[in-house]
Amino acid sequence: MKRFGAVALLVLCAAVAVMTAVLLTPWWWFAAAPLAVAALVGIYDLTQPRHSVLRNYPVLGHARFLLEAIRPELQQYFVERSFDGRPYDRDTRNIVYERAKGVDAEEPFGSERDMYSRGYEFLVPSMRPVEPPKSAPRVRVGGPDCTQPYDMALLNVSAMSFGSLSANAILALNTGAARGGFAHDTGEGGLSEYHLRPGGDIIWEIGTGYFGCRTKDGDFDPEQFRQKAAHDAVKCVSLKLSQGAKPGIGGVLPGGKVNAEIARVRGVPQGETVISPPYHRVFSTPRELVRFVARMRELADGKPVGLKLCPGSRVQFLAVCKAMLAENITPDFIVVDGAEGGTGAAPLEFADNLGMPLTEGLITVHNALVGTGLRDRIRIGASGKVAAGSDIVKRLAMGADWTNAARAMMFAVGCIQAQRCHTNRCPTGVTTQDPRRARALVVADKSERVHRFQEATVSSALQIMAAMGVTDPADLSPRLVRRRATDADDFRSYAELYEWLAPGALTDNPPPAWASDWKAANPDTFTF
Repeated sequence: MKRFGAVALLVLCAAVAVMTAVLLTPWWWFAAAPLAVAALVGIYDLTQPRHSVLRNYPVLGHARFLLEAIRPELQQYFVERSFDGRPYDRDTRNIVYERAKGVDAEEPFGSERDMYSRGYEFLVPSMRPVEPPKSAPRVRVGGPDCTQPYDMALLNVSAMSFGSLSANAILALNTGAARGGFAHDTGEGGLSEYHLRPGGDIIWEIGTGYFGCRTKDGDFDPEQFRQKAAHDAVKCVSLKLSQGAKPGIGGVLPGGKVNAEIARVRGVPQGETVISPPYHRVFSTPRELVRFVARMRELADGKPVGLKLCPGSRVQFLAVCKAMLAENITPDFIVVDGAEGGTGAAPLEFADNLGMPLTEGLITVHNALVGTGLRDRIRIGASGKVAAGSDIVKRLAMGADWTNAARAMMFAVGCIQAQRCHTNRCPTGVTTQDPRRARALVVADKSERVHRFQEATVSSALQIMAAMGVTDPADLSPRLVRRRATDADDFRSYAELYEWLAPGALTDNPPPAWASDWKAANPDTFTF
């Protein structure tokens, strides 16, 4: 009954204030207006059926929803420490911001990391460092069946679709890629004019929705694919099997973001939420998958064609390797997307619980290709929370040939990790289709930031490698990355923590830890 009394008192006070303002002096309207609004809100709260908190605590209960709405900002700016924020901590974000602005990413007084905690990792420095190379090395991507190989940079823009990102964000990323000579993955949302206009190198990603090369029924359209893959800017094509943040389900683009332009690029109805199927229609077995890769490469006139996946079952990936051997068909590259990777929208249960983290996924794919004797034909890219030079070096030491970054590139164009990507209300104009918000992102400025960030980060990676006594990324090895495994004095290299297969080991005499999975792998089924 107290809540009814409180609202009744509020109504009485509002009525008195209004009468006083009418009869005595208009200055009372400054009190009457807010009291009247509060009274109306209180009456509504008492009668509405949806929120129990408001029915029990009319007016005051709104404070709970206000604090809940600004909780991420309070957490980021006032609660979290510099090194323990999620998904990216303040230190990492600052490195990206400073490099993007052309400021030296340096800190005084020493590290804040707990170097004696379990799981702490470090790279092994050399007692005889070397000079870093004067120019950044590149990776030749293209297997024996590829007639138009591509030289990939050590750090590139990872997959982010037009639709998830604004037109200005896509323009800034691709312009930065054009200036810096690195690649820009389109994401599965189709090939738009904003990807093509600046002239940056493009990796065209094809997902289960076949956006940009689909029939009205949602099937793969080979003629559309052939025409678009022939564009000079398209250097590679990537067939997306799964994504790190949501393996097993397709991409999701909320209907509020599907304007007429995005609908045209994707070939979908305007204003409707777009959900990609969880699986591809064009293949159902590993053997059919590798045959489709060959078909895509033929349609693309010999340009590199690869796969992107977040590994889960080792048996399934070994089945794909067996299919490659049986058909003598290999993709030109495989991008391993870690479960810690980002997304514009995904169920939390998927993001938290499905798929291998990048370390395990990368090592699994690398070992499987080495063990089947296919590694020299297939290059490996790594994506999943790559933001600093040390991240690049670690992934190269674990078997990758190059790395991709998505959220770090978003930071470079102005993202503040507000985590409003799925609402169409991004405060910095990065992940929105609202023209009023997108205009905040100035392409000329942000594109240069993307260029500076990529250049400075690769330079940092080369400096770290030189401090380790290495000039060629091929000379990096798992023994140069060490982790505090258990006890205070128990440091082990990745060469000790994981099993590393010799070339051809699986086809010759599978080691015990791999023998059962190798036996179970069947090139004619994904079932395991």
